[in-house]
Amino acid sequence: MNLKILFIGKMDDPYSGIAAAFVKQHFKDPLIIFSRRGDPIPSELNSWEGDLLISYLSQWIIPPVLLETASMAAINLHPGSPEYPGIGCTNFAMYNEEKEFGVTCHHMFSKVDCGPIIAVRRFPIFETDTVFSLTQRCYVEILHLFFDLLTGILQGNKLPVSQEYWKRKAYTRKDLNRLCELTPRMSREEVEKRVRATTYGDKIWAFMKEERALESNK
Repeated sequence: MNLKILFIGKMDDPYSGIAAAFVKQHFKDPLIIFSRRGDPIPSELNSWEGDLLISYLSQWIIPPVLLETASMAAINLHPGSPEYPGIGCTNFAMYNEEKEFGVTCHHMFSKVDCGPIIAVRRFPIFETDTVFSLTQRCYVEILHLFFDLLTGILQGNKLPVSQEYWKRKAYTRKDLNRLCELTPRMSREEVEKRVRATTYGDKIWAFMKEERALESNK
């Protein structure tokens, strides 16, 4: 297909690799870039102009100037449902003891996770889920959603328009850091909830905040 596509995936991520291979096979001469957190955005993207920009678990915030060069759409695949825009979406869903979660594809604006929603895939959260297992399930669902949308484009369809909308402003790094904080005054139940919500595999992000620091923040 002759659509000019820019695909920005996540470095060393197998799902990004599968999605990129699909784009390369079915679209003519796409520009495929893999991102790593902390790396600068390649200068070659400054001159890109085309039809469709796909951010697939990209580790970068895409500059507005680049978003505007996509004549058809600039879309992002987000590992969270419309109730959880921004960072730490699986962490907050686990903390809030949600029974359902999902992944979202949306148009990109300069502000993170606020553009019109294209499509959502939802699935249940089980009591035995962890942040790690929920995140991995999101990655699988994102790949399915990606295939659905790109298959539609290859068949000549327009991107869908979802009736769903973002339910709140995007969570920030500051919000996630605050969730990781434990204090001696917290109940055992609260501590356990926060530890469960901020543990990823064998990495525990929760930490005890000293009383002295608490006093100085008053």
